[in-house]
This record gives sequence, C-alpha cells and structure tokens, in this order.
Amino acid sequence: MRAPLLAAALAVAAVASIRAAEMTVQERSHLVAHLQMTGGWLVDEVSTLTPQQLAFRPSADSWTIMQVLEHLVVVGPIYWNDLQKSLRGKPSPPLATSGDANILWYGIDRAWREKAIPSEVPPGKLKDLKEGLEAYRKQHTQLLEYIRTTKDDLRGHHVDRQGCDAYQWALLISTHEQRHILQIREIKAHPNFPIK
Repeated sequence: MRAPLLAAALAVAAVASIRAAEMTVQERSHLVAHLQMTGGWLVDEVSTLTPQQLAFRPSADSWTIMQVLEHLVVVGPIYWNDLQKSLRGKPSPPLATSGDANILWYGIDRAWREKAIPSEVPPGKLKDLKEGLEAYRKQHTQLLEYIRTTKDDLRGHHVDRQGCDAYQWALLISTHEQRHILQIREIKAHPNFPIK
C-alpha cells in the first residue's frame, strides 16, 4: 500500500518541479528591449529609401533590400506559429544549451552566413515599401505585446526546430531581424549603391 502512495507523491513532485513559471522581470525586460531595438532600427534603415535603392542588388546571387524586407514579412507568421506550437505542448525540463549569449551573437556575427530554406525565400511579390513595413510592424508588434504581457512558461517549452526553449526562440526572432538589418547596412555601404 505504501509503494503506490510513494509513487503518486513522486509523480506529483515531478509535475510540480516543471510547473509553469513566468519569465523573470529581467528576462522580460531584456527581450522587450531587444524587440524595441530591432523594430525601430529596421524602419529607420529603410523608410526613406528610393525605389532604386530598394531594388539595388550588390551581386547576382544576393538579395535586394526589398527582398530582405519581404523575407522578414514571410518568416514572421512562420516563426510566430513555431512559438505558439511549442507552448501547446507539455512543459519540459530546461534544456542543456549554451544559453542566450549565443543567440545574441547570432544577431551580431555576420561572418557566418546561411541560406534561407525554400519556404522562407522571398517570393518577389512585395513591390511597395509602405505595405511591407506595415506587414512587418503588425507581426513585430504582435510578438512584442505578447512578450510584454504573457504569463506563459517560455523556459519550460521547447522549439524543436532550433533545439532551444521558447524564450530563446522569441529572442532568436529578434536577433534574426538584427542580422538582416546588418545585411541591409552592408547593401547600403556597397560602393555602387545608388545615391539619392
């Protein structure tokens, strides 16, 4: 009779050890600050560009600034759905990862490049900067408001696609934007970039 009670008590203790936990004040503050930075920075980088500047291609196999923006518009809902899907699963113990620092470096270090997977390549449909920025702002604001207000346990849910927790995935969305902002700056720094 004692063995079933002990087993039940251990099961309750195991569930309690992975109970839902909100982000810490510091985690929320850091993530909100990063999202505010990338949201404002992207708009500042592109909002005054001419159609010729938006269409400038530094090389045959590189993206234009408009394609970079379209890529961010395309991946926004995909990344949001990945985040929400991870939160529908059962909570899990924390991952043994290298932590948030590597995700922050991902946004800064453009020495390492990767190609977008086919579903995330810009299809070339975006022709209007204002329309692209409105779509980007809508998606970015949705994530920012979610992070400001959520009580979800982001550390206790995992995003299989990246092998990280949901907090790190939200941070990765922002650092991914940062990478592409730096890409835009590289395009603008090209010696043949059109001058207004």
